[in-house]
Amino acid sequence: MLNPAPLSPSLLLTFTFALALLLGLGVKFWLASRQIRHVAQHRDAVPAAFASTITLPAHQKAADYTLVKARFGLLELILGTVILIGWTLLGGLDALNQMLLAWLGTGMTQQLALIAAFTLIGGLIELPITLYQTFVIEERFGFNKMTFKLWLVDLLKSSVVGVLIGLPIVALILWVMGATGAWWWLWAWGIWMGFNLLLLMVYPTFIAPLFNKFKPLEDESLKARVTALMQRCGFAAKGLFVMDGSKRSAHANAYFTGFGAAKRVVFFDTLLSKLSPGEVDAVLAHELGHFKHKHIIKRIVSLFALSLLGFALLGWLATQIWFYTGLGVTPQLNAPNDALALLLFLMVSPIFSFFIAPLSARVSRKHEFEADAYAVAQTSGNDLSSALLKLYEDNASTLTPDPIYVKFYYSHPPASERLARMAP
Repeated sequence: MLNPAPLSPSLLLTFTFALALLLGLGVKFWLASRQIRHVAQHRDAVPAAFASTITLPAHQKAADYTLVKARFGLLELILGTVILIGWTLLGGLDALNQMLLAWLGTGMTQQLALIAAFTLIGGLIELPITLYQTFVIEERFGFNKMTFKLWLVDLLKSSVVGVLIGLPIVALILWVMGATGAWWWLWAWGIWMGFNLLLLMVYPTFIAPLFNKFKPLEDESLKARVTALMQRCGFAAKGLFVMDGSKRSAHANAYFTGFGAAKRVVFFDTLLSKLSPGEVDAVLAHELGHFKHKHIIKRIVSLFALSLLGFALLGWLATQIWFYTGLGVTPQLNAPNDALALLLFLMVSPIFSFFIAPLSARVSRKHEFEADAYAVAQTSGNDLSSALLKLYEDNASTLTPDPIYVKFYYSHPPASERLARMAP
């Protein structure tokens, strides 16, 4: 009796990739359908815990906003899946690579051109999606404050910054891949991590001001409160700034940016217009809680570890012919395939990492609870509760998400869980 021939590594990869893609697509559709159904079912009544603080129209606006985004997200998911299959199994990336090889020959120029062309094509495909999200969905719910001119200027600026920053780092990594032997991935990982740390330091001072205006906080009484809070928490920042977020969006936020001595506290002008001084204190104390519990350092260390594993895996896959052929690409046998390896890895790895997303979301929600607890200890729990409610309402965040959807996707706990923990 004859035994069936085993699958070749190339066919095995094709089968595994297709199976993971379809399984992930099915899970995402199932989760989205649960979220849509759950939010729609609870649209017509404000949850009892929020009945005295959230109006029915505000609750219904949040539900409608969530539903519109979720349904549009399903269309994005279908389009993204079709595009991914087109680039890989249907031979799109291979065709682009062969065309550039015929034009430019082998070498660094061709590899950089491949990455640049892939990025440009992907960006052009994304443009209609971005335009619809900004000028239809966000506009419909009163959040968009951008003109088309400002949107276009932002696009041009971000494209120039991307080229000036991205092209040199990609060229350096490609050079390292070809010049440093079998352990190239370790050198590339070190360069990538160094680049990310450098970006954390230079972004607040040199990049962010290209897109927004940052003015020192002028409200002296609020500045005194915030400074006293930071001193009480043992936190030092380079400055307190107000950002003109209102020229692009009605959403409100506050955040820390920078790293080391370059740390800044940034308030959206929309946030300061909506919250009382005590509520601003509470929101800032929450962010300070992340630093006090070393959440930022933990995330950076996790990023270091995961990216090291990723580079190590890429270092091995890049030498395997079946990695290319199994994903619809014909590699060059006597020339570098480094750009192909990078692009394939960046396209395919999210398909598999999707299945561990709930672990990352769970850790993030745990960190948010810890930051909330720290804020309550340092300021007023009532102020934090009222600030969170205002932000949930202001950002049209639904108060009734599906519990399974939350466990899979939410990096922040739902309002009901956060406020329940703050209750005296």
